Amino acid sequence: MELLNQAIKEATRKKFETELVNPVRLIFFTQEPKKLILPDSVRGQECPFCQETRQLLEELAALSSKIQLEIHDFLIENEFAQKLGVDKIPAILVYGEKEYKLRFFGFPAGYEYGSLLKAIIQASQGKTDLQDSTRVALRKINSPIHIQVFVTPTCPYCPMAVELAHSMAIESPLIQADMIEASEFPHLVNKYHVFGVPKTIINETISLEGAVPENVFLENVLKAISQSSSSISSL
Repeated sequence: MELLNQAIKEATRKKFETELVNPVRLIFFTQEPKKLILPDSVRGQECPFCQETRQLLEELAALSSKIQLEIHDFLIENEFAQKLGVDKIPAILVYGEKEYKLRFFGFPAGYEYGSLLKAIIQASQGKTDLQDSTRVALRKINSPIHIQVFVTPTCPYCPMAVELAHSMAIESPLIQADMIEASEFPHLVNKYHVFGVPKTIINETISLEGAVPENVFLENVLKAISQSSSSISSL
């Protein structure tokens, strides 16, 4: 049974036809249930939504010749996963002509389907709709930033936070932006005290509740850099 109905497929196909410019690679890490011998580092992990995520990506890739889907087994290719910084699954990495650090952890269903489409299109175009002042500030960043946005599929405000984070990762090669589907990773929900979504964690030091405007999001990204610099200088 297909995940995308015909109306959604046609709307997505038209969107890709008009908005995709350059090829996009979707690098997908999954777990095949038939694999029984697990590395110690990943023993005991399960991926209840890997099959659905793979099917969604296959249906999406079939809608445009500009989308290339690569499927990797997280267990068998664990060294490759570690090289790319993938530590949980299902994981989707969205690359354009550049290897942008746009990542989705968990099944991008519901409202997050739109976030996935937005990431694919922006990676293809190699540009964002951020304000000029935001782009200038992001391009001056000189230290790594890790943004994690916790979401649920039924949250109408979550895409705003995810898309802001991904847009910033396109503008700066030092930014990695992750969408994390909260219900699929309860250990992270507990770690970061996620009681509502969207919740954004920046460099482990900054926590944002709810969807915030672009300028507020940027302020907190820059604040995280300042705090990291202060921590290093105090050592």
